[in-house]
Amino acid sequence: MKTTNAAAQRKLKPADPVEKARAHKIYSLLAREYPDAKAALNFNTPFELLVATILSAQCTDARVNMVTPGLFRKYPSPESFASAVQAELEPDIKSTGFYRQKAKSLLSCSRSLVEKFGGQVPKTMEELLTLGGVGRKTANVLLGNAFGIPGIAVDTHVGRLAQRLGLSKDEDPTKIEFALMELFPKDHWTQLCHLFMSHGRKVCVSRLPKCEVCCVSHLCPSAFKFSKSGDLKKKKGK
Repeated sequence: MKTTNAAAQRKLKPADPVEKARAHKIYSLLAREYPDAKAALNFNTPFELLVATILSAQCTDARVNMVTPGLFRKYPSPESFASAVQAELEPDIKSTGFYRQKAKSLLSCSRSLVEKFGGQVPKTMEELLTLGGVGRKTANVLLGNAFGIPGIAVDTHVGRLAQRLGLSKDEDPTKIEFALMELFPKDHWTQLCHLFMSHGRKVCVSRLPKCEVCCVSHLCPSAFKFSKSGDLKKKKGK
C-alpha cells in the first residue's frame, strides 16, 4: 500500500530516552544472535531485487529464489519485461501466488522504468513510489539493500516484532516504520529489518513464539503471555 504525501513528509519526533535505550539493547542482542543476518532474496542488480521483492508479497523468499533464476534468463532487463505479454508471464510466476496481480505490477513497473527512468531503478523514495506495485516496504528494501540508503521495510515479521516488543502500538505499516525510525539510529535501519526477519522466522514466529529460547524475552512485554492458540492471554476481568 502506497503512503500518502503527509506520511512521506512526516518529521521524526524525539524518542523517549528510556525506550530508546531499551531499543538499543534489543538491537545489540539480536545483532549478537544473528551476526550473518542479511537480505534473503537473491539478486545481482537493483532491478532483479525490485522484481524479487514484488514477487515476495504473500510468498516465501525461498520460493521466490526458486523462480527468479529462470525468470531472469527469459526476461533479463526492464525492457524485456516491458515488452512481455501478461498471459505468457503469468505461468512463469504462478507458484509465487497472486500471479495475475503480480504480473500486472511487473509489467507496469518495467514500463515506467523504461519510459520515465531510462531503464534504471531510481534511488529516491519519491521516485520509487511512482512505479506500479511499489509501496514503502518495497521502496525501502531497494534503498537499503541495492543502494545502501537506510530505510525500514515493514514486512509481516518486522511489524509483528515491533508490536510484540512494544516498539509500536500501531498496525499500519507506515506508522510502524516511523516509530522504529524514531527509536533506532539511521545507520541501523536496514540491518534492523534483517535482524527482525531472522528472529521472526526462527523464534518469534507468528502462531506461537518460542519465548523460552528468545534472547530478548527479558526486554519484551509480550514474553510468555501467549496461549496455545497463539493469541496473547487476556488479563483476568477483561
